[in-house]
Amino acid sequence: MLVVTTEGIAGHRIEKVLGQTFGVVVRSRGLGGNITASFRSLFGGEIKEYTEMIEDARKAAIDRMIQNAHAMGANAIVMMRFDSGEIGQTMSEIVAYGTAVIAEKE
Repeated sequence: MLVVTTEGIAGHRIEKVLGQTFGVVVRSRGLGGNITASFRSLFGGEIKEYTEMIEDARKAAIDRMIQNAHAMGANAIVMMRFDSGEIGQTMSEIVAYGTAVIAEKE
């Protein structure tokens, strides 16, 4: 599955637009991770526990978006983007979304 952030795909033409596709993931650090992250935040710098959580959530959101596009019959996704937000103070929501298309090589 080709996934691009651009409107088109170099060397391909869009034969058919199938519609929006997305993948959603909501993650929360466990109590231990939150305590460790709280201590790290006292000293400044990167909080690796949260960085890893968000990286994993983005990968999972992309995988779900691709599964959704496959179910629609797509072989590519164009205009892929991420959106994120917080639910409460302990959960992060990550959404990967784009347009599912059928693309053919020129």
